[in-house]
Amino acid sequence: MASWDLNITVEDLGPEADPITIRVTGETHIGGVILQAVDKIEIKKNWSDHALWWEQKKQWLIKTNWTLDKYGILADAKLLFTPQHKPIYLTLPNMKTIRMKASFSNPVFKTVIEICKILNLRHPEELSLLRPPEEKEKKKKRDKDDTAEDICDITEATLSGGLNQQLSNGMPAYFADSPEMESCYKLLTLSQINMTPEMMAKMFRPSSLSDKSLINSRWLDSSRSLLTQGFKENDKLSLRFKYYCFFDLEPKYDIVRINQLYEQARWAILLEEIECTEEEMMVFAALQYHINKQEVSGDPAEVHRDQGLDDLDSALSSLEVKLEGSNPSDVLDSITTIPELKDNLKIFRPKRLTLKGYKQYWVIFKETSISYYKSKEDVLGEPIQEMNLKGCEVVPDVNVSGQKFCIKLLVPSPEGMNEVYLRCDSEQQYANWMAACRLAAKGKTMADSTYQSEVQNILSFLKLQKANPSSQQSANAETINTHSLVSPRYQKKFKAKQLTPRILEAHQNVAQLSLMEAKMKFIQTWQSLPDFGLSYFVVRFKGCRKDEILGIANNRMVRIDLSVGDVVKTWRYNNMRQWNVNWDIQQVAIEFDENINVAFSCVTANCKIVHEYIGGYIFMSTRSKDQNETLNQELFHKLTGGHEAL
Repeated sequence: MASWDLNITVEDLGPEADPITIRVTGETHIGGVILQAVDKIEIKKNWSDHALWWEQKKQWLIKTNWTLDKYGILADAKLLFTPQHKPIYLTLPNMKTIRMKASFSNPVFKTVIEICKILNLRHPEELSLLRPPEEKEKKKKRDKDDTAEDICDITEATLSGGLNQQLSNGMPAYFADSPEMESCYKLLTLSQINMTPEMMAKMFRPSSLSDKSLINSRWLDSSRSLLTQGFKENDKLSLRFKYYCFFDLEPKYDIVRINQLYEQARWAILLEEIECTEEEMMVFAALQYHINKQEVSGDPAEVHRDQGLDDLDSALSSLEVKLEGSNPSDVLDSITTIPELKDNLKIFRPKRLTLKGYKQYWVIFKETSISYYKSKEDVLGEPIQEMNLKGCEVVPDVNVSGQKFCIKLLVPSPEGMNEVYLRCDSEQQYANWMAACRLAAKGKTMADSTYQSEVQNILSFLKLQKANPSSQQSANAETINTHSLVSPRYQKKFKAKQLTPRILEAHQNVAQLSLMEAKMKFIQTWQSLPDFGLSYFVVRFKGCRKDEILGIANNRMVRIDLSVGDVVKTWRYNNMRQWNVNWDIQQVAIEFDENINVAFSCVTANCKIVHEYIGGYIFMSTRSKDQNETLNQELFHKLTGGHEAL
């Protein structure tokens, strides 16, 4: 077979160096090409991390047993011999930037796994990488020097060498190698405090659903490598939690993960990426204030080690609960009967002209349906209306100080979403009915094991929003930096001297929490917000002439009117039969139960991103602690991988 010359540029020799020429045939395998190239390089070093990059095809030649003929490489191919791991500047959820090495040859999904292992972040499938937002040139030059001093360099912390060694406080061993590395670990576990108005002003704040959709257009393709997607050494990227379905949050092992998750939640609140009421904002501000005080007063690792019961006490407590046992008749009842709610509630239907305000009815909640009657005596007859809440949207409308406890239901119908309000008289009644509505929306009844815990979570959230009169004296005696605690909307609405007493008043309800408990409470409160977990995309539905918003959450997809922001339709994943992507016309098609078919094209993002979201959330609903981690990762990659996965 005829041989020919193949030119290879070696990146380590510099841009001015001439390419290395080796003699090959079509049967020469990639491993043999690399061996010949290394023999001709005068520099003697470890080349094991290097691989060949085919410039014209934008392709890594990773399969070293493949021949040149199999890859289709001829004499005119431009090959680059380059490291697979290169340094990048990575902005974390806490808005801090670190410099570290990342794989430029693996699919982004596997690159994120490596990054998370170095940063000691469990469940890397929940995170992904974003392109940085486009910056104006002047602003870029002005901010360059400001950001440089905040950057922490951990390029020496690689996957080789003692990754699995852990210190007693859960910190990877390589972070204890030097004071500089220890400070980098603190950067991962501590939140940023005392934000100035100027720093806040630099952050991008979305003002509409369209702005929020632009954020999600920046996600990288998880099935392609960084170099394939045009990134180079020392480029900037952002690491964020992409999927709002947080599995097995454990303070003992997740000190970094919980802090970064808290930070992402905090910035979502401060930058108004998610809406919250005035009372809720005061709760978030109080929790931030408490967390800041805790972190200033001590090492979060120390606080984490000392909090709550020790492992032995926790195990004994858990065992005690399991051994208490239950009344056999109670167990039998829970299996054979489904609990019901029956009570007097006020109902308001804005779209019905016959009801001009709230009117009291006798309401029965059975399985996943609500029926209401004119009075308790009328239950033997036909109800005024019966509503099946499966697939509905459940939105709280609460003002604790004003004793307003309302539940807004958007119930699906062939014409769209029917709007219904339920008004409760007390916190307990609201918690019972709200928990039932949330379960029914998912197709579950009050017999579900999560019902009581959902009721308690709702009551706990309401308790945080209660005013505490005993805090008035301390509120007048202390001043705090409100700019870093509340969003710009509330900074404009109230002066600092008005915000301070309200934040300190709310702080009394959380003052007894440890650092990790406070961060977990912040995350749980964030998860309780109506719009939590919705990632927005501007789409064009098949057969429609105008753009609309598609919101994708961990359990449903929501169709939203772009002009007014109202929910038009909700589809639940548990009713989904299949989804497909027509890559030629970039259209996503989804089939639901009852022969419901939905098809749309994406306007602000590649449909690959939407495909990854749907596949990712389908995977999230099936993952298990018992499942092998490698199998979990393979399943996730299959569901989100692209053409080859369908």
